[in-house]
Amino acid sequence: MLATVLTASAVTLAAAPVAGLLGYRQLKRAANARRLAITTPNGIDESGYVRIGGIDQWISVRGEDRDNPVVLEFHGGPGASNQIHVPRTRGWERHFTIVRWDMRGSGLTFARGGADGQGEMSLERYYRDALEVTEHVRARLGVDKVVLVANSFGTVTGLRLARNHPELYSAYVGTDQNVIAGGRERQAYDALLGRLEKSGKRKEYAAVAAMGADRTAWSTEQWSKFNKLVITSDPLSYDTMKTVVIRSLWFSPLHTLRGLRTYLKGMTFAERLGPQALTVDERAEGTDFRLPFFLFQGDRDALTPPESARRFFEDVTAPVKEFALIEDASHFASFRHPDRFLELMLGKVRPALGK
Repeated sequence: MLATVLTASAVTLAAAPVAGLLGYRQLKRAANARRLAITTPNGIDESGYVRIGGIDQWISVRGEDRDNPVVLEFHGGPGASNQIHVPRTRGWERHFTIVRWDMRGSGLTFARGGADGQGEMSLERYYRDALEVTEHVRARLGVDKVVLVANSFGTVTGLRLARNHPELYSAYVGTDQNVIAGGRERQAYDALLGRLEKSGKRKEYAAVAAMGADRTAWSTEQWSKFNKLVITSDPLSYDTMKTVVIRSLWFSPLHTLRGLRTYLKGMTFAERLGPQALTVDERAEGTDFRLPFFLFQGDRDALTPPESARRFFEDVTAPVKEFALIEDASHFASFRHPDRFLELMLGKVRPALGK
C-alpha cells in the first residue's frame, strides 16, 4: 500500500553522509538485537520457513512464557511484513506469544522465492494460506485457538477468517481496520479532496477527482497513488511514516541493506492485490461474529478513518465486543503507541479469553 512512500524515504536516507549514517545504523541495530533476547525459562524464540500453500513462507514465534495466549498477526501492506516492528512491540511478548507470518509477496517470504516464486497472488490464496498457517501454529504450540490480530490490509482477510472460523480463533482484534463496503465507503476519499483543495494542490486534486469515488473502478496505479497522497497530505500520517515505519525498517536487526531493498521490492510486487480488495463488501459478507470482537483504531487515522470502523462495529453482533480509540494516532496506531495497544489487549481482550 505504501511502497512508493517508503522507497522515496529510503532514497532520502541514502543521500545522507554514508559512513556516519551506516555506523549509527549498526549501533542501533545491535542495541535492538540485544533488546530482543528472550532468556526466560519457559520462553520461545524460533523462526524459519514453513511450507504453506506450496511455497516456503517465513514464520516467527516469540514470547517469554509459552503458557501465555497465542496471538497470530496478519500484517498490512499488502507486502508490509511486521517483522520490522519487533523491537517496538517487544513488551507484547511478556504477555502473549506472538506469531508473525510474512505472507506471500512479503518480507522474507518474498526474499526466499523472488517475484517468480510467490505462486498465486490473490485474496483467496491469502485466505487458504492463513488457514494453513493457523493449523500449523495450533499444532506447533499445542493450542486449540489463537487470537487473530490483523492490521490494515490484513484486516480484509482477518474479518473473513473470524467470521467463518470461530472454532479456530478465540478473538478478533482489528486495528487500522479497513471498511471497504464494496467501494461505497468514501470518507477517506472526500477528506483527501478537502485537504488537497485547502493546500492548493490543484494537480493532485484533479488526479484524485478524475479517479472517482468508486474504488472498484481503480487500477493498481490509482490505488497506490491515492494511498500515497493520503499519507503525505496528512501531517500526523506522514510523521508516523517517517518516525515509526521508516525508522523501524532502517534499524531492524533482522534486515541487512540488501534485505531492506528486497522488502521494498516485495511491497511493490504485492500492490497488485490492492484493487482485488476494493470489491469486498464487509456488510454483505456478514456482521455476525461468534467470537469476541474488538476494534482499536487510531483517532486520527486518515487512511482507514475511525468513523467508518465505528459504523461497521455498531452493526456487528458478537458475544463480546469493544471499540476503542488510540489517541494521537494515525494509521499504524498499534506501532506508534505499542504500550497503549498492549493496555487494550490486556484490559479488554485478555479477560474475554478467560486467561
